[in-house]
Amino acid sequence: MFKFLFGLKGNARTCLLTEPLYGIPFNLYLPFVTLYMYHLGVLDREIGLILSIGRLIQVFMSLTAGIITDKFGRRLTTLVGDLISWSIPTLIWAFSQNFWWFLVAAIINSLWQITSVSWECLWVDDTDEKDVAPIFNWIYITGLLAVFFAPIAGYFVHIYGVVPVVRVLYVLAFIFMTAKFIVLYIYSTESNRGIERMAAVKNVPVMQSVLGYKDVFLQIARSKIMVKALILQAIWGVIFLISGTFFALYATQNLLVPESFLAYFPILRAGIMLLFLLVVQEKLTKYKSQYMMFIGILLYIISMIWLLVAPQYDWLWMAAYIAMDACAAALLLPRLDALVVNAIEPLERARIRSLFSAIILAVSSPFGYLAGLLSDMDRRLPFFLNVILLFIMAVVLLRSRRRIY
Repeated sequence: MFKFLFGLKGNARTCLLTEPLYGIPFNLYLPFVTLYMYHLGVLDREIGLILSIGRLIQVFMSLTAGIITDKFGRRLTTLVGDLISWSIPTLIWAFSQNFWWFLVAAIINSLWQITSVSWECLWVDDTDEKDVAPIFNWIYITGLLAVFFAPIAGYFVHIYGVVPVVRVLYVLAFIFMTAKFIVLYIYSTESNRGIERMAAVKNVPVMQSVLGYKDVFLQIARSKIMVKALILQAIWGVIFLISGTFFALYATQNLLVPESFLAYFPILRAGIMLLFLLVVQEKLTKYKSQYMMFIGILLYIISMIWLLVAPQYDWLWMAAYIAMDACAAALLLPRLDALVVNAIEPLERARIRSLFSAIILAVSSPFGYLAGLLSDMDRRLPFFLNVILLFIMAVVLLRSRRRIY
């Protein structure tokens, strides 16, 4: 894997090496986002409402992502989109006072759906298909390495409390992320596919491009692999939304985990995932990907049930939950990402990817508010919902009779 990393060139190398400038500040504040909102008076159902509204707007952003990416190029779209969708919201979050501040920030942050398409196209376009999965492994590894900075945040939260520390973390995120976006633009080049698409749509009216989504949708619908990838990623999007948002509240308010400890859970998870990705993952490539993904889903189900029956103040119990969650993620997520990328027709990658995102977000957007309502009634209920969704995901996956990529 290290030989592969050192041999990377072009946009894939630039995108990968600049990622820590985004990943480190993101992982510093991420464990405390929900608690930060909670301490500023935002209720569980209001947190869910912000998530749902943000996701609904992301649907429209995703529909325009492919058009904008093809029109203005992968490189410029990524720069401008990132500056708007991350630099501005991090400053708003830093000075937020109530529900309305968070809502405005969530609306602006929704533009990241555009750059998720343009950034992926920027490095995928000129990358061999066989190299996609290893690059995704390294993307996850760089994100996991960033998690090891989280104890810094945990230490200061323990001393000064959640709100003042998270405000500072958001300001730092603004500085580091903005630097990352500029450096990436300077040292990247427009992909060959991007140049072709810019020339192809140069004189095409925007409305004609929008109407062209009908053909893109039919192209997806006719491909069994793309449909399966779409269903799996849509379900996973809901599961990730629920777990990522409501775990902190459940752990601190129900299981009585100290708030500062939330920074240490990602470290244990990252350490196990790193060990798995660097040592175990390569040995599993000989097995069918859907079998490995199924084992990952099964581990996720076990970990959710384990969390639901967790006693208060039991650190070993929580450590076991984190370990199962980490192994499940290492088995499932890189393969799911590679499945989606490899299932997409390269010529229409931007528009297919944006339509993928729009459909996934449209499906998942109501679940933010639903999970918020469930959490208001009982903070265990969102995780019961996740167990049901994981079972559905397993059934969809096992219906495949051949290798999915």
